[in-house]
Amino acid sequence: MPTTQPKVRPPAPRDTKPMTPGTPPPVSRDASSRITGGTDTCVTAVTRNRVTNEAEVGDTVVTPLHGYDDQRTEAPSRGLTARASSLHLRDAIYERSLLLANRFRVIRTIDVAAACFPERPFKASLTAAQRAVRGMVKRGLLRRYRTDRFQTVYGLTQPGVDWLGEHGHDAASSVRRVSDMTNPAHRLWSQFLVVCSWARGLRAVTESELLHDLNANAKAAAGGGSKTVQGYLTVNVHRRGASVRKHLRPDAVAFDVEGQGVTWFEVDRSKRGSDRQADLAALVSAIGNKTADGKVLRRVVVMCKSERIERDALRVVEQLAAACNQLVLTEGRRHIRRQSEGVYEVMAAIPAKRQDGRTALIDEEVGHVIVQMLPTWLPKVRIDASNTFSLDGWFCDNYLPYRRPANLSIWRVPESPLVPADDEDDDD
Repeated sequence: MPTTQPKVRPPAPRDTKPMTPGTPPPVSRDASSRITGGTDTCVTAVTRNRVTNEAEVGDTVVTPLHGYDDQRTEAPSRGLTARASSLHLRDAIYERSLLLANRFRVIRTIDVAAACFPERPFKASLTAAQRAVRGMVKRGLLRRYRTDRFQTVYGLTQPGVDWLGEHGHDAASSVRRVSDMTNPAHRLWSQFLVVCSWARGLRAVTESELLHDLNANAKAAAGGGSKTVQGYLTVNVHRRGASVRKHLRPDAVAFDVEGQGVTWFEVDRSKRGSDRQADLAALVSAIGNKTADGKVLRRVVVMCKSERIERDALRVVEQLAAACNQLVLTEGRRHIRRQSEGVYEVMAAIPAKRQDGRTALIDEEVGHVIVQMLPTWLPKVRIDASNTFSLDGWFCDNYLPYRRPANLSIWRVPESPLVPADDEDDDD
């Protein structure tokens, strides 16, 4: 059987061209470096961030290579831990959350998110609040309850009271009271609006806190013999062809930073009947009047649970506007004009004295009526991929604690309440 011979590649022909006289012989790498170092020629080299490094050899000039960008990733931001230790932040979160539970007696996770992390996006804020609440429940500082409407709420325990006492705060346990609550939804939303007002830099109180302060101030001014304050605003309610004098109380109230303006919050979780519709119309007509503490009512915010309730509130405002705008604007009357969806401006005739002694009526804007939806979808948000609810309506949007009218200054971006602001930020 014949054998197969392996194929052998023929050798490549060598360059047998004779060397031209005067041509320098090939040099090695070391020799090349010595030659370059002994001359003044420019050598192009790659440097980081377009910075020319000093040459290590003689007079060699190193220039950057154009078009080269350093792709190194920057170090991640440490967030608040760059300004305070993690233990200090944990204690600050616990202290603020437990004081919130002591003040309102019952809280939700979203209350902790708004009180401790308003500067973060909603998903990051909710994640941090859930982590903090789990830690407080695990340590026994808070106790978890489930209401009849399947809402998860938390009450302050005796260990939580002791923890606050160690940090210099007086408190009382609320677990017995929370365990008896069946449907505190109205209470929870009212206090949530108060917490959101705090995040915007406003002073705000709930209905019970407002009446307590009014009666305490009245007793102090009268020496303990004054009558109990029943309402925050007195209006004339037109009902069934008659006018009735009535005291109205808000679900929550916020006070403007500048001036004596007051924002009145109404939480509508059910459709208003005829009596409550008349109360709302009288309240809108009283915008620009003084309240029981001498401040001026500037805004009425109606927060609605459903679209049906929102349409009903808008219908009340539209009917009142149609009735008032037909009359001549004189002292004591109001004109209501629609600015945008759910936002109305209220005009009044303000008397002003002229130099000749006569009095003229000048049309001025005295406040706004704002009707919008309660952010009921925010407590339902899930952090994982199963979430189907919107993340809109947090502090990064013009929504909380109410939609700011276009002719007013925009909301200030919330800052972290856990650490003091930097001096540089204050100077700016």
